[in-house]
Order: sequence, then C-alpha cells, then structure tokens
Amino acid sequence: MCSAPSDRGQLSYQRGPSEPPLVEWTVGQSLDRTASQHSDAPALIVRHQNKRFTYAQFRAEVELVARGFLSLGIKKGDRVGVWATNIHEWVVTQFATAKIGAIQVNINPSYRTRELEYALRQSECQTLILIRGFRDADYVAMLNELCPELRAAEPRKLRSQNFPHLRNVIFAGDETPPGMLSWEWLRAAGHRVDEAVLRMCENELRPHDPINIQYTSGTTGFPKAVVLTHHNLVNNANLMGGVMRITPQDRICIPVPFYHCFGMVIGNALCVVRGATMVIPATHFDPISTLRAVAEERCTALYGVPTMFLAELEHPEFSHFDLTSLRTGVMAGANCPIELMKRVVGEMHCTELTIAYGLTETSPAVSQTTPE
Repeated sequence: MCSAPSDRGQLSYQRGPSEPPLVEWTVGQSLDRTASQHSDAPALIVRHQNKRFTYAQFRAEVELVARGFLSLGIKKGDRVGVWATNIHEWVVTQFATAKIGAIQVNINPSYRTRELEYALRQSECQTLILIRGFRDADYVAMLNELCPELRAAEPRKLRSQNFPHLRNVIFAGDETPPGMLSWEWLRAAGHRVDEAVLRMCENELRPHDPINIQYTSGTTGFPKAVVLTHHNLVNNANLMGGVMRITPQDRICIPVPFYHCFGMVIGNALCVVRGATMVIPATHFDPISTLRAVAEERCTALYGVPTMFLAELEHPEFSHFDLTSLRTGVMAGANCPIELMKRVVGEMHCTELTIAYGLTETSPAVSQTTPE
C-alpha cells in the first residue's frame, strides 16, 4: 500500500510483499542458528590460506575473536575498520564485530593514502585491522605516513594527532610491525574474557542496530558512507538465498571482494543464513584459482561480475576443469550480456544462474531474476 504525501508534509510509505516474511535476527543469531543445526557441516574454506572450518569451529573462532575485541574495550557502536583482501580473518571479523555490536568499516584494498585517511576520519574508526599490502600498495608504510606516532606507540596506547579516535591497530600476517598487535595476540586475549561477558553484550543487540559502514563511489569527491543494519544484511542474504534455492548442501565459490556488499552480504552472510559453505579461491580474483576451486571443492554456485565470468570462459585451461557440480550463482555489478549468460549456462553448467541488481544503500539487492 502506498499513500501520497499530504499538504502537511507527511511522509509517503510503501510496503512490498509480505511473503516470504522478513526475519528479525541479528547477524550473530543467524550464525548461532546455523551452527546449532549444522554444527559438523563445512562453513568456510579459504584455499589460499589452507583454512577449513565446520560451523561449530567457525562459531567458536568468531566468539574467541569477539572476546578478544572485548578485551580491548571495544563495545557496541565502536568502529572496527578492515583493510584487507579476501582472507579468513576478514570473515571472522565480520561476524565477531556483529556478535558484540561493533560497527565494521569496510575499507577498499585499492585505497591510497588520501582515501584511507578520509575513511578512518569520517568513520571515527577506533580499531584498524590490516594486512601487509596489496599489489604495489604497502599498507604499513601508508599508515605510518599518516600516523607517525604508531611506530613508537605501545600497543593499545596509540594517540594520533591525525586520527584522535584510533586506539588499536591489529596486524593480520607474519612479523607484526612496531606499534601493532598481532592477530594471534587478539585470539589469545579472547581466552582471558569470560564467555558470560560476550553473552551480556549479545543480549543488548537488536536487529535494527547499525552494524556495518561501507563506502560507495560517488560521481564527485570522496566515496559516500553507507550505514547498514543487522536487519538489512540478514534479510537481503536470506531472500537472495531463497531465490537461488540455497540449502546446507550448497557450496558457493566467492571470488568477488569482501569489502563490497557482493562478497560480504550475498557471499558470506548468505552462506551463513542459509547454512551453505563459503569457498574462497584466492586473495583477489584470479580466473584459474576460481576454476580450480569450483572443480576441486565441487561448488554448486558461482558469483562474479560479467568480466569475471568472461575471463574464466576465455582462459586457455578452461576445458581442463570439471564444472558439472555447478547449478546456480549470481552475475551482477554491470550489464549482463545475453550471449555471455548463454555461455555460462551452457559451458559452465549454471542452468539456474540469476542476475541481480542493487545498490550499496539497499544492502545490496533490489531485484533478482528467478532461476526460470
């Protein structure tokens, strides 16, 4: 039903279909539900890090890191930035921040110094998790340039003139740089926080609480910050998974980046809400790694923008891989040519491939084709 605004300036309100109903879960509750129902099922496979978690193991790891965050004084509403490619620490952080109500700030791995500075300041980021770098970008050097106090700072006691809110920098990788805490330190700290403290934090969370800040490119100036809630992420993931008929028997290959809604929501959150397996082929898109992951892990769904699917189809070794396990997936992010769709359906066996359209502001999908 839709009512037109009156002369008194009332807001119009539109309500869509009520079936299937929206769910009122937090991100953490969606993980708890799946882990309790499918504890021994595979949850996360990160091939380039040789990491494999069942849902019981994944939930335990998420809660350990969540307790590690609590040991740092991170609480509901605090911002935790993640500046990294597709690694298991990114996925764990996504759900660990949600467990305590902290707001994860997605930082594009391709950001340069000026963009990083803007995102950290604009989001009032209090904790930053980062890797060594990506391609020709040295993240550690870039951060030290913006925050010269970091090198001499005691871990947990950072005071920065440029970033007055930033207190903790956590390094995901080997040989932790000066002034930073290691990912292993964070996990160890989690053991020192009682599980009951985490449960108290979870009891304070509500589905409409903000949980995520993503930056989306504008036509001018700096990227625009978009705030999303548990309700946004869980329901978009659940509804898209329903269209694709995703069940705990599905394994979804996710070569798209986590920092965007495609990877984080349609990928990670959808798998957790529907009980499917997240299969991560590489740190960033690589056609041969994607094809190998689909074949060796017997993936039933594949994601990508049109150029990714084309790169896979045109790869010289494409015919060497058995892709007959594929059934469905999502092509999105740009116009999807009909001839490319036909090739993916025919040559990659994605007979139920869907096309989605959306915006970061809508978390992300607005519309999606059915498998038919």
